[in-house]
Amino acid sequence: MAFQLGASSSSLSSSPSIHPHNYDVFLSFRGKDVRYKFISHLNRALHQSGIKTYMDGVDLERGEQISSKLFKAIEESRISIIVLSKNYAASKWCLDELLKILECKKTFKQIVLPIFYEIKPSDVRDQRGSFGKAFTKFGKKIKDDIKLLEYWKEALEEVAKLSGLEYTAFGDDESEFIQNIIRWVNSRILNQIPLCVATYPIVIESRIRDIYQHLSLERNDIVQMVGIFGIGGIGKTTFSKDIYNRISSQFEGSCFLSNIRENSKRGGLIKLQEILLFEILGEKLGIYDAYRGVNVIQDKLRCKRILLILDDVDELDQLKKLVGDRTWFGLGSRLLITTRNQQLLKIFEVDSKYELMLLDDNEALRLFSLHAFKKEEPLDEYVELSKQVIKYAQGLPLALTVLGSDLKDQSIHQWEIALDKYKSIPHKDIQSVLQISYDDLEDNEKEMFLDIAFFFKGEPLANIKKIFDSCNFFPDYGIDKLIKKCLITIEDKNVWMHDLLQDMGREIVRLESPLEPGERSRLWFHKDIRGVLEESSGTNKVAGMIIEMPEGEDAISLDPEAFVQMKRLRVLINRNASFTSGPNYLSNELRVLDWFEYPLQSLPPNFRGKKLIIFQMHSSFIGDLNFSKCFIKFKDMTIMRFHDCNSLTKVLDLSGVPNLRDLYVERCTSLVEVHDSVVSLENLIHLSFLGCSNLRIFPTSLKLRSLQVLNLSGCLSLRSFPEIQCEMKSLSTLNLGSTAVEELPLSIENLTGLQFLYLNSCRNLMRLPISIILPLQHLRKLRIGGCTNLLKKMGDDRQSILTIESPTMEDEISSSEEQLQGLAPPTNSSNGSSELEMLNRHNSFQSKSKFFPTSSFFTMFNFSLTLTQLDLSGSEIVSLPTSIKGFIALIELYLRDCKKLEEILELPPNIKLVYAYECQSLERFPEVSRILEFNGSHIRSLQYIELDGCDKMHEKIWNYKVPNPLLWKVFGHAII
Repeated sequence: MAFQLGASSSSLSSSPSIHPHNYDVFLSFRGKDVRYKFISHLNRALHQSGIKTYMDGVDLERGEQISSKLFKAIEESRISIIVLSKNYAASKWCLDELLKILECKKTFKQIVLPIFYEIKPSDVRDQRGSFGKAFTKFGKKIKDDIKLLEYWKEALEEVAKLSGLEYTAFGDDESEFIQNIIRWVNSRILNQIPLCVATYPIVIESRIRDIYQHLSLERNDIVQMVGIFGIGGIGKTTFSKDIYNRISSQFEGSCFLSNIRENSKRGGLIKLQEILLFEILGEKLGIYDAYRGVNVIQDKLRCKRILLILDDVDELDQLKKLVGDRTWFGLGSRLLITTRNQQLLKIFEVDSKYELMLLDDNEALRLFSLHAFKKEEPLDEYVELSKQVIKYAQGLPLALTVLGSDLKDQSIHQWEIALDKYKSIPHKDIQSVLQISYDDLEDNEKEMFLDIAFFFKGEPLANIKKIFDSCNFFPDYGIDKLIKKCLITIEDKNVWMHDLLQDMGREIVRLESPLEPGERSRLWFHKDIRGVLEESSGTNKVAGMIIEMPEGEDAISLDPEAFVQMKRLRVLINRNASFTSGPNYLSNELRVLDWFEYPLQSLPPNFRGKKLIIFQMHSSFIGDLNFSKCFIKFKDMTIMRFHDCNSLTKVLDLSGVPNLRDLYVERCTSLVEVHDSVVSLENLIHLSFLGCSNLRIFPTSLKLRSLQVLNLSGCLSLRSFPEIQCEMKSLSTLNLGSTAVEELPLSIENLTGLQFLYLNSCRNLMRLPISIILPLQHLRKLRIGGCTNLLKKMGDDRQSILTIESPTMEDEISSSEEQLQGLAPPTNSSNGSSELEMLNRHNSFQSKSKFFPTSSFFTMFNFSLTLTQLDLSGSEIVSLPTSIKGFIALIELYLRDCKKLEEILELPPNIKLVYAYECQSLERFPEVSRILEFNGSHIRSLQYIELDGCDKMHEKIWNYKVPNPLLWKVFGHAII
């Protein structure tokens, strides 16, 4: 199989309508060639993958007309796959299909994938070979219609130029070829899956044209920044999601950053920067500082035409850190900001502002009716009652949605009772209107709603359910009830509610005791909390407390006895407050204990914590905790996090926490030892000791079948990696970056599901075992840059372990051909031949060494079909091997600081980004020469080559005679 490179770019469309897609894929093919073999297999595989496919089941005789039904199916498909076989052009049916598909590509931006089945693209383009003979023979039969023949010829030339796939019966494995098609289709469909907007987005169309004028989508020579503002609950998020769904596919990358106001408080701007880059680039970048993140965004996106929507911005700093300047993004980019604060848009100097207005009475009645009656008008007997609801809601979409859902399926008498309640509430008091839905809940449901409003908005649903279940709130039923009442939503497995509903919950609790905060069930307002804790005025009624102090507030002078009366306290979260002293009592009813800067080295002596589910300490003085000494096991605890706790020296026996799922001990710089009991935690999914720079003693073996992520990055003192005592196929991510690990064990072969391996800056790593070959077969990202000792001859065996000291890597490959036994590059197959081949290679090396030579690195691994990112920065390679072109999935290649690198002769066929910063010896790079000579690359996917600090290349480029000598300078030491 070979990929024909290149892809056509689509221009922005100013049409505000969304074309309906009833099918994911339309299959166009010549039945007599492929129907009962390749197409039947492909169609079945597409259906098995959940891809809705249209395949016509009729073979028309030559000359018959294509049906309108078939044309309609083409128009309603996201993707058309055209299987061009030798007799395809001998069918009027097929050629008419081709014309229609190309028309839909132009009109509806339909995605088209040509498959050249046992023919070459050039045969289609030039009508040569068996394909050309069939077309010529067919053309003679309709020679009178010269115009139609010309249309068909032009269509064949056009489709031959598109990025497609070639299949040859003798060289390709059909099942693997089909799986590549499935992966290709799935990736395109995933990018086109729209955001969830609204159940009844009835007013979108009446306003969408206005925002299109503000966006100026027809212009690709500017970066346009538009702000949408309005009161809470008016539909800014719904509106911007709809815009995103309509136009996101027309950009090189897109990202919808939702709930920025809330998420910036929860995870900080660093997390939002990481999400932004991941959504657009498809990779997770470790950003540890928001200011560095600014530079990363600018560096990565300055050449990309992107769509970025920032939803619910409330601070200027959020804009500065996420979209600081238009120059951060490529020409043609569009940036859309939603906020309640119009002044924020003025200060940030957006290009255009758009105010989203309240609904008029007709729009409001229609929206309310759809939720209450599932039709656009109320039932006759409910008309007057519906008008009363509209009057109270005052055009706010959120209120109309909630009240419509609340009154749905209720009798007229029940409506009248509800409206009587509304009449006692001021019209302008939207909060009180929303409370009607709350008042209809059962007691347990009210408790859950208030807990979410105070403590758990934006938190994972699974964690919330476990907490509620331990409180006997019956969350499976209650959460579903809250969703149906439109009081909460589930997005990406997290629980959310609108700000107005959150404010409603807070007001309900405030009214429990307006004058005595200590008599309320929950506390969140910082002044109330300060008074309660400094004056010890809390009572047994307090069930939860979340502390968020304004910046610059003094430390709370905590009375050590402040929590003594709060015996029902279930949730205690301190986000950022400092305390002058610590508590001498905490409730044993606590399910969540999350304390920033906990001031003591131990928890109060009374505290047993047997009901704890989430235990988190940040920047705290907490010392070593030994859960095995407790008589009662912490059977409910699933999450334990310690961040920046520099008094923590040991993670002691955790056998008393058998159901722990997530263990994060990060940036605890005094941590030295981790107890062996960690390996007995059978339910552990995430294990991280990131940044624990003094960690030296770690379990010598691992047997964690459920573990998915193991992160030891930044453990500078960790010299050995544990043996893997069982198959850990769930482990997909292993991060050993910047550790002192010297060698990986042979048992690394038990990590059979590994997809992401980070070994960057492992300066003590001497060699890699041959047993690592099998785990790398599914690898998608590999980072080994900065592993300086991997680049030297090791031990007495004098084998080069991932090392290049010969003039070219090809020299080493040549010298080890006998060892490789002439094996061809591996291929994935369903019959197990790939596994057998890899086993043969394993055995051929095992007799001589337990470690493999560098020469085999680019030829032994199946990850050439899966690897998307390769980092070889800091290596001593002299020549990048030409076999790199076999890495067909690779899109990013990092060769920074390769001081001895002299030549890059070939690049992978689908590469997008090449970073060769500070390669001071680099002087031969044919692809750069082609770019300068022909003003473009033959690799159509190539977007960026970084050559900053490559002095010899700079000299060549400046002396190169090209039509545009400013090309190099304009792009800041980058080509493309």
